[in-house]
This record gives sequence, C-alpha cells and structure tokens, in this order.
Amino acid sequence: MKPQRLARTVIYEDVWVNLYADRVLFPNGRLIERHHFLDFEKEAVAVLVENAQGQLLFVHAYRYITDSIEWEIPGGTAEPGEEILAAARREAFEESGYETSDHRLIYTYHPMNGIANQVFHVIHCRAGEKTADFDPNEIATTRWLAPAEIKAMIRSQEIRDGLSLTALLLYLLQQTE
Repeated sequence: MKPQRLARTVIYEDVWVNLYADRVLFPNGRLIERHHFLDFEKEAVAVLVENAQGQLLFVHAYRYITDSIEWEIPGGTAEPGEEILAAARREAFEESGYETSDHRLIYTYHPMNGIANQVFHVIHCRAGEKTADFDPNEIATTRWLAPAEIKAMIRSQEIRDGLSLTALLLYLLQQTE
C-alpha cells in the first residue's frame, strides 16, 4: 500500500515548476494536511562527454541563484516529447559546440524524492568534432579535465552542482570497478 492523495491545493503553476499542497493519508493512518509537492514536468540530463584522452568536458556556467559561475558538466532539461539521449546530445552541443556519439544512459534518480518528482538522468557519450561555439548566454568557457583533476576539484569543493557531482561520482566509481 502507498500513500494516498486525498486533496490538492494549487499554490503555483508554471512551465518550469509547479507547487502543490496535498492532503495525504499514509498507510499507517497518519494524515498530513499540507504535504508540499514540487512538480517538475521536464526531466533533466547530465552529460559526461569523454574525449579520446579520457578527459571529461566541463562548462563554466552562470548561476544566478547562487550568484556564481560554476564548473559543471553539460546538462539541462528534455523538451516535451524529446527522448533522453536526444536531449543529452542537444544539451551537450548547445553548451559546448561539440558533436557527440555513442550515448548511453548510466543512471536515473530522484534528487529530492521527499518533496519533488524531479528526475535526473546521467548520460555518458564520446566527444566528436567541435562544430559550433557554445551559448555565451549560458556558458563562460569550456574545459577538458582528467579524472585526477576532477577528483582534486571534488576534494577542494570546487564542483558544487549536485547533478554534476552525482554524475561524476558515478563515473569515477565505474572507473575503479
């Protein structure tokens, strides 16, 4: 048996995120009158783009919310009806200008499953030719990093984006197996 929604109050709805207050009955009889629920209609992708030298592609992304420019791996949201691997290819290209190939899903998870239905997918692919410039409205620059450099940046907390960190730790875990 699972928790059951008895009622829903709409607090906010938008194309990016919806916020609801649900009245929820849990299997043990516990009733929560206002269980806040963040609804994300679009799924997100993090793209581990690897070159022939075993380095991963990073982007220096502008982040308004944290008032920073962060080192991250390429990523973003899938468009309605867009398949996850196609979204990964598109996001990697938009944020770096690199063509990519051999896309494969390595992990899917819910980063905040206590309050949100957001879905993140981690995709690994191979770097191809750079055929365009990155989007300067989103990205300051790009950079290739070797696994040792990535580990050092994680240890020194230079990489702070949760989607990137999860993807990188999964990638590094696979490298040690």
